[in-house]
Amino acid sequence: MTTVSTHVLDAALGRPAAGLALYLTLPDDSARTATTDADGRVRFDGDVPPGPHMLTFATGPWFAEQDRENFFPEVTIAFTVTAGEHHHVALLLSPFSYTTYRGS
Repeated sequence: MTTVSTHVLDAALGRPAAGLALYLTLPDDSARTATTDADGRVRFDGDVPPGPHMLTFATGPWFAEQDRENFFPEVTIAFTVTAGEHHHVALLLSPFSYTTYRGS
């Protein structure tokens, strides 16, 4: 089975980014929507097709709900899914920067 998950950490406050809306765009341009849980995590259910994907995080509204200034209204990460593997895309987020990497 091919799977995708993410974990978002608020690096400025040193805690998970709970309640952050995001969506996974699949190779056919359809999308799966989700919201991070209390630990800042999302695991997309079901088999994910191989090919190019994008994770888009609605960072602007998330920061605005907390009355925090931010520079990026959204963060989009493009990556390639390989059949039969698990893909974990982590996002370290702060109001004026972000870092991403493939986790385990």
